[in-house]
Amino acid sequence: MIKNEIKIFLTSVMFYTRIPCPSFIDHSEDYLNKATRYFPLIGIIVGTISFFIFWLSSLIFNVYISVIFSLGTGILITGAFHEDGLADTFDGFGGGWTKDKILEIMKDSRIGTYGIISLITILLLKMFGLTSLFSQITDIYPAKHELLIFLIFVTYHSLSRLSAINIVFTSKYSTDDSTSKSKPVAKNNTYVEILISYFWGLLPLIFLSYFIPQFLFVILFIGLLSILSSRYFTKHLDGYTGDCLGAVEQLSEAASLIIFLGILNLLS
Repeated sequence: MIKNEIKIFLTSVMFYTRIPCPSFIDHSEDYLNKATRYFPLIGIIVGTISFFIFWLSSLIFNVYISVIFSLGTGILITGAFHEDGLADTFDGFGGGWTKDKILEIMKDSRIGTYGIISLITILLLKMFGLTSLFSQITDIYPAKHELLIFLIFVTYHSLSRLSAINIVFTSKYSTDDSTSKSKPVAKNNTYVEILISYFWGLLPLIFLSYFIPQFLFVILFIGLLSILSSRYFTKHLDGYTGDCLGAVEQLSEAASLIIFLGILNLLS
């Protein structure tokens, strides 16, 4: 059983990141279907590596450059998987008026105006959100600011992936078109996938809220974002696509950071 669970986890690593995996891990549909349970855990891994790069960079450079390096690290680890989904989603909904046209635009490998603007906006939000947040943390909690910054890194990465995968649990895939760029993350999900994904998705936030209990309010906003996004996709596409999930993940990252910053501003 443990060996089987390791294979499921490594399948998740292989599918959601560019981290090398052992050769015995293949594209098993059964493992891929169960790999959703570890999607938030992938966020914890990406957040941990991103924090490590941030910390190393901060020994030499200022906070802005360190944050940019950390964001770039996250993009490299995932292969811009989620950023690509964000750009395709905004291009599709920005330029399409019908379901077929939206999906056609989203399948196009070229990036349009809406996609470029969405990427610039989300990266700026995350960059200035992180720098402002870390400055506030350092001023308010100087004795444990490094621990809190680490927890913020892993929390916003795990929560954003939980927000995206929650759409998979509550909605359906929009199309089985063989020409689609992004395949469904999973066809069937059991309570095991749901419980494990929620465990990993909320675990970092629980630790973070031990120091700043008010940060728990982020669940309300991220949950609302997931629900509204799911309804929007269902209304226009009769469900979600892989690109839609990438868009929600990126929007949830930025939203988490902005909400954390707003809470700190209210507390200070």
